[in-house]
Amino acid sequence: MSAPTGDQAGGFSTGASQVDTDPTAGASAGRSVGDIVGDIARDLSTLVRQELDLAKTEAKQQAAKAGKGAGLLGGAGVAALLMLIFVSLALTYLLDNVMPVELAALLVGLIWAVAAAVLGLAGKKRLQQTEPQLPTTQRTLKEDAQWAKAQKNS
Repeated sequence: MSAPTGDQAGGFSTGASQVDTDPTAGASAGRSVGDIVGDIARDLSTLVRQELDLAKTEAKQQAAKAGKGAGLLGGAGVAALLMLIFVSLALTYLLDNVMPVELAALLVGLIWAVAAAVLGLAGKKRLQQTEPQLPTTQRTLKEDAQWAKAQKNS
């Protein structure tokens, strides 16, 4: 019994193993029911293994995207901490200067506030681009379920 390609199997994904649905194919080859059941079990095992590999690959890709976004948000946190430190230092050191204390503290604080906002927005945007749903795996699992129903009904 040969496994048809994606084109022969009515558009099923190439990641899924396919089995002929013609009930007379096994009979013409003189194969026993046990051989056919063994082939189905092997094909099902291969299919499950391939689906797990696909899910792992997709999860790694999405985790990498999320990691980059989380890194940018971490940078925003560091910038916010530095903002507090420099605002405090500016207030302390500028008390002795000619410049009004309020103006100097405001200037340093605004610079770090802008840096924190830019990093925070960039991190948020990166996190929104991730797809935790694993769409390719979901699609192929649905195709596999349809294939299994077709095998059961034939």
